[in-house]
Amino acid sequence: MRKSNKFKLFAAAVALIGTSASAQLIDEKDVSITLDLQPVLQLDMTTPDQIEFVFDEINEYQAGITQYAATILKVSSTVSWDLYAVGRSQGNTATGFWDQQVDYGNDNTNAVPNLPLSLLEIRQSQQNPSTAADATKLDYSANFQNANTVAGLGGAYVGTNNIYVDPLGLATPPPATERYIAGHKGAAGADDFVPGGTYLNQTTSRSEYYYTIDYRILPGLPAVFPMAYDIVAGAQDIATINGPSTYAEPGVYTMYVQYILLEDQ
Repeated sequence: MRKSNKFKLFAAAVALIGTSASAQLIDEKDVSITLDLQPVLQLDMTTPDQIEFVFDEINEYQAGITQYAATILKVSSTVSWDLYAVGRSQGNTATGFWDQQVDYGNDNTNAVPNLPLSLLEIRQSQQNPSTAADATKLDYSANFQNANTVAGLGGAYVGTNNIYVDPLGLATPPPATERYIAGHKGAAGADDFVPGGTYLNQTTSRSEYYYTIDYRILPGLPAVFPMAYDIVAGAQDIATINGPSTYAEPGVYTMYVQYILLEDQ
């Protein structure tokens, strides 16, 4: 009789454990996750604060001075992009001209301070990677031309490296006829851009996200800057835009170059 009671108690305990195991408790809470992918455009530039051209030798006037790899541009972007350069000044002489900071006192009426911004030539280390038809060779990758190809000195100069200058003195993107370092202005949907990426993933010696820039200025003798040229306006040497027999007034002049990275539209 005692054994039977023990058995009943054991069976009841097993039944109670089984009932507890099957009664699972659950409590749930939710949290919303938001993903915000902000577009990022980052242009890193390594360059001296000032790039100086000092012409104090006759041969420098004749051959010009080139500053090699004076500026390094590195791009990182999460969106398709374009990169261009534009020559600008404060306009204290006139819009589209270098700013004269020092006048060396030349009283000759033929010596003028109107030096066109387009006399500055730049050269990029590799071609524009855009494959758009209207961007073909519209960049600054060509070698600097020899002064002997200038009209009147043995040939015709077509201005392959002259800095883009906005006729209004602004930094608006160049039109389709002008040069871009990378990408280009084109029809919507055209392959006129560089896709998102970064120079940090560079695996070759030539990356479409990494450019070195050379600068050249060639005054000539007299100092008329025969290489000054605008794609739309044509020749812009001093004698052409200021009148025959004019040349650059000795002095110190300044301008600046803006490199602008923008999302392709």
